[in-house]
Amino acid sequence: MLDKKFILTFFLILINGLLFSQNEKENQIEDVVIKGVKKYKNKKENPAYAIMQQVWKKKKSNGLLLHKDYQYKTYEKIDFRLDNIDSAFTKKKAFRGMDSIIFKYNDSSEIAGKAVLPIFITESIFNVYGKNNPKKERKDLVATRLSGLKNNQIVSKTIQNMYQDINIYDNTINYLNIGFVSPVSTDGFGIFDYNITDTIEVNTVRSYEIRFTPKNPDALALKGRLYISMDKYNVMKVEMETNKKININFVKNIATDLEFDNPDDSTFIPIRNETTLQLVLNDKEKAKYVLAKRVANYSDYQFDKGLTDEFLNKIVVPEDEMVAKDEEYWQTNRTEALTTSQQNIYKMYDELEHNPKYKKVVKIIEIGNSGYIPLGKSGIDFGNIFQSFGYNDIEGTRLRAGFRTYRGKNDMWRIQAYTAYGFRDQKWKFGGEAKYMFNKTDRFQIGAGFRKDVLQLGVQLTTDEGIMTRSFASSSVLNSGETTSMSSVKQSNIYTSIEPWKNIQLRFDATQQSIQSADSNLFNINYYRNGVLRTDLNDTRFTATIIARPGIKFSTYGVDRYEMTALANNPTLILKYTKGVGGVFNSDFNYNKLQFYYYQPVILGNWGRLFANVEAGKNFDALPLALQNVMPANQSYGLVRGVFSLMNYYEFVADSYAVLFLEHHFNGKILSQIPLIKKLKLREVAFFRSGVGSLRQESITMNAGNMNLSAPDKPYYEYGFGIENIGWGNFRLLRVDFNWRGNYLNHKTTANTDVRKFGIQFGFQMNF
Repeated sequence: MLDKKFILTFFLILINGLLFSQNEKENQIEDVVIKGVKKYKNKKENPAYAIMQQVWKKKKSNGLLLHKDYQYKTYEKIDFRLDNIDSAFTKKKAFRGMDSIIFKYNDSSEIAGKAVLPIFITESIFNVYGKNNPKKERKDLVATRLSGLKNNQIVSKTIQNMYQDINIYDNTINYLNIGFVSPVSTDGFGIFDYNITDTIEVNTVRSYEIRFTPKNPDALALKGRLYISMDKYNVMKVEMETNKKININFVKNIATDLEFDNPDDSTFIPIRNETTLQLVLNDKEKAKYVLAKRVANYSDYQFDKGLTDEFLNKIVVPEDEMVAKDEEYWQTNRTEALTTSQQNIYKMYDELEHNPKYKKVVKIIEIGNSGYIPLGKSGIDFGNIFQSFGYNDIEGTRLRAGFRTYRGKNDMWRIQAYTAYGFRDQKWKFGGEAKYMFNKTDRFQIGAGFRKDVLQLGVQLTTDEGIMTRSFASSSVLNSGETTSMSSVKQSNIYTSIEPWKNIQLRFDATQQSIQSADSNLFNINYYRNGVLRTDLNDTRFTATIIARPGIKFSTYGVDRYEMTALANNPTLILKYTKGVGGVFNSDFNYNKLQFYYYQPVILGNWGRLFANVEAGKNFDALPLALQNVMPANQSYGLVRGVFSLMNYYEFVADSYAVLFLEHHFNGKILSQIPLIKKLKLREVAFFRSGVGSLRQESITMNAGNMNLSAPDKPYYEYGFGIENIGWGNFRLLRVDFNWRGNYLNHKTTANTDVRKFGIQFGFQMNF
């Protein structure tokens, strides 16, 4: 997903076929003469194949992998420049009031005949520590410097998250969550044509130059040159870029240059990574575009210093005041000098900082990003404005307003509250929560909250205990079925949580709630307890949760964190135990519940990206409907991941359950091969959902409501496909899904319930 909107266009790099000759004395690689691009019927006839075989043999035993542990310094520089601007552009109304500052720094020195406007620059220095068995790594931010906006870590890490350090030996290279086959992949000869074109010196090492080009010119693939050392068969240098016909929104071209060095005879280490994105808003030839370049230099390598697990597991919180350094520091520690254009970016923002119009633009961007409107300098924000409107059959039109305290991105405490009104039921709802964090290192915090609201329960299996959350099902606008099965809930919650290890959270909740039907004439959760008919339920429970998210990154470290997700392929694992205690605050039931949740995005080479999640759980005691595990359903026309699109609310209930959700995005792998259709730049999605469960007879007998309770003892399943990237130019926001129900085609929970055998859902998503 795109976290920001960027201005974008096009870049042109030509790779010419050259006439070279090459002599090989070792490893029985014969003399060859290459003219242009030669096609080989059999890869074994290609002399480059023998070289690549030697590279593959060493791919898991070179560089950093040769050592038990390692440490090095990274200097990173990211700058954005608007290219191809003209005098008409500088006179646009949007720049009035700022033009005398902005366009004073136009630079036409780097690209002849074109004006270049410096936009943004950030510099960072990191110390990286790691070990190989088992694999662990720690990355400490030592210094950072940002032009313009003062929210240093939020802005700089958002920009950094567009890029990833590339391991050329991986089979798949991740650009913007799109998988490209690496030219060093063992599958490379199925994707590329390889030709040896020269032998040259790279960092004093004699190396083969091997040109690689996609076999299919329309494929989402890379092209460029590899430089392989002649004696050790290590990669010394890579120059690669995306194929001309890439189907990536807002991106015209991606180019990466990698360099390696050998401090000794056996160790080859990365020393430089330069990646340039050419970002465009439209495909017109003369459109303006942004060159977004990241340069990372790696230096000061040290090996086998005996780094301990205790040291590598230590969490270091980079406070802004600690990583803000003066100009003298940067002059000494940056490993690559700034160009005149880059220096001008700092000067420009120093002047813009006090410009009234610029301040207004920044404020609008911040509101759009957070959803909250600051109320002067009070430290209170109004919002969330994106949750202001909703509709359901119980409340009718629902309006909501709220606030939060906000004094800065690293606040140690937060108070939030809201109120809402339904025009059909004519009732006010409200809720609030306060939380405080004692320590940023282990994130020890406590919180408490209360709400009285109308909710659609049973649309999530592993639920969030938070007070401020509200499900999509009770606040959507377009629904494909009746939204009458809602409950009136009064809920109090206190919690404490801590992260004793990096990205592993332990949370303990105590919750007391009372639940009854929002409208018992349309839906009721009546049940029998000790032979007595009950219309409401009191529940007191204690919950212990372990949440593990290895590798996830955050840009802030206050009580609320801004999570970096743009290139995230990290798993999420949740283990949750719930103990209901009868008799405490008039609680009606003693019970035990255990739940497990696992979510994993996976890039499958150039075949796209798979999203998979599995959930399993068990109630060890008989329970009424309000406390049961309800198979998550979606009766809206909107797209929601992790729910069944053709299942009705409360259609299936289970004491024990297991569900599987698979959704694969092919990124146009199939449709891009079809003539005419490929010009539309559409992308295909396939999905499969299944769930199975059991329900004990005591739980069924306990039910006295108007629904027939049953579990999917034979696995329920549904499947379908979607078309995404629908739109014009680079603004391709629409996705449409077509869903089919595989079984239980005559299953009904009430006499008036209709089973949906087919359904269409749609949504808007911003993708590269």
